[in-house]
Amino acid sequence: MNKLIQYSIPNDAVITVAGMVGAGKSTFTNALAEKLKFRTSMEKVDNNPYLENFYHDFKRWSFHLQIFFLAERFKEQKRMFDYGGGFVQDRSIYEDTGIFARMHFDEGNMSEVDYETYTHLFEAMVMTPYFPKPDCLIYLEGSLDDILARIQKRGRKMEQETPVSYWEEMYNRYEKWIDSFNSCPVLRVNINDYDLRENPESIDHIVEKIAQKIEAKREVRL
Repeated sequence: MNKLIQYSIPNDAVITVAGMVGAGKSTFTNALAEKLKFRTSMEKVDNNPYLENFYHDFKRWSFHLQIFFLAERFKEQKRMFDYGGGFVQDRSIYEDTGIFARMHFDEGNMSEVDYETYTHLFEAMVMTPYFPKPDCLIYLEGSLDDILARIQKRGRKMEQETPVSYWEEMYNRYEKWIDSFNSCPVLRVNINDYDLRENPESIDHIVEKIAQKIEAKREVRL
C-alpha cells in the first residue's frame, strides 16, 4: 500500500529535511519522497559558484555564499507551494540564518555590516505571515563522531580539508538551534534508527510519525 494512503499524508504536504552536514539529508529525502510518491527539492551544491572558494577562504566568501543560498532557497520554497505541494525538501531555509550566517559572524568571517544586511533581508523575505512554511521539519541527528565518520566516508575533498573544529562548532550550533526552532512542527530522528541501504522499510515508522505531526498541525490551522 502506498504510504501516502496508509498514513493519510495530504498530497499537498511539504516536508523539509534538516540536519548537520553529513547527517544524510539527501539520502533520506530521496527515500522518503519515493515512499510517498512525492517530488524532491534537493540542495544545489554542484552549481554553487561560491562554495569551493568559501571552503578555502571563509572570510572572503561567507557573505556571498549566504546571499546565494538565501536567494536560491527562497525561490525554491515558493516554487514548491506554487506547484501545489507534494515535495520533500533537502535542507531548510531556516538553517541559513539560525546557524551558518550567525556562526560566520561570531567567528569573525562576516562583518557586522554584512551580517545585518543579511539578517534584515532574511527577515523581510522569510519571517512574514505570507511566506509558506513546511508542514513538518524532520531533523536528522546523531553523535558528533557518527557525523564526522559520514563526512569522511563520502569523500568530498573540500569537506575533508575543513578543520574538525569547524564541524564541532557547527554541530553545537545545530543542537542549540533545533531546541528553539518553532516555525513549523519538528520531528527529531536519530540517524542510527534506520538503515536505508540494508533495509529501505526501516523508515516506515518515521512516515507514521510524520503523518501524526502534519495531522496535528492542520487540525490547529482549521
